[in-house]
Amino acid sequence: MSTPFYVSPQQAMADRAEYARKGIARGRSLVVLQYADGIVFVGENPSRALHKFSEIYDRIGFAAAGKYNEYENLRIGGVRYADLRGYTYDRDDVTARGLANVYAQTLGTIFSSNAEKPYEVELVVAEVGATPDGDQIYRLPHDGSIVDEHGSVAVGGNAEQISTYLDQRHQDGMTLAEALKLAVQALSRDTNGSEREIPAERLEVAVLDRTRPQQRKFKRIVGRQLERLLGGDGSGDASAAPDSEDESESSTDSTDATDAKGSAGSTGSAKSSGSTGSAKSSDAKGSTDPSEES
Repeated sequence: MSTPFYVSPQQAMADRAEYARKGIARGRSLVVLQYADGIVFVGENPSRALHKFSEIYDRIGFAAAGKYNEYENLRIGGVRYADLRGYTYDRDDVTARGLANVYAQTLGTIFSSNAEKPYEVELVVAEVGATPDGDQIYRLPHDGSIVDEHGSVAVGGNAEQISTYLDQRHQDGMTLAEALKLAVQALSRDTNGSEREIPAERLEVAVLDRTRPQQRKFKRIVGRQLERLLGGDGSGDASAAPDSEDESESSTDSTDATDAKGSAGSTGSAKSSGSTGSAKSSDAKGSTDPSEES
């Protein structure tokens, strides 16, 4: 009977951590930045149905990199926790710190258990406050530890290179457009130092906007608004021009049609003054014209 190989607990944990890090690095990077009016989430995501960012509760957002099915299960669990706590106690009792603690316990239990593989995910939980000083951003690696971040954070892919780039250029009080452009510039840098262009169609962007009058501060930025913020070639404004032109043309056509009906009615009444038979037809037409104008 062969003797099983002995693996020290330190080596086993190191192997599991390396396995999880490699799985996370295969995914696309995403960044979370603070700006003057809240927190912005930016990531490269060609899919329109599978989201990396989502809303957890009124002022709390969720971002994740790694295996979609694993962080989607965590997201659903976070939503249930927030709804239950807000219903049982008060909506103000649902905080990003409490949610981060729940995620940390779950990830830590899975990572230290030998019965299953560790989750190949890295999470970011963010909460927007009434002022920039009240904003909270927590990063949760695969092992369940909690890292309190300030200003900016990057996860997935080449997160270290992107984090260094953001730390050197991110400033407090940036506008949404400035923060968005900085995030796209950081994501467009490859590991070899070269830059590539990421079109707006491949970006997923969401914000926690403290200035929104609604209680729920999470909002996705898509379409023309995203193109305007990126400072593109103005295609968003140009695409709105044909709509206004079509409306003006349709209104002109309807006006011409109304004028034509009016002129036809006046011609019919002028002809009806010639004979009694035509007068009867003009009376019939005259009874129809008021209903058409109304």
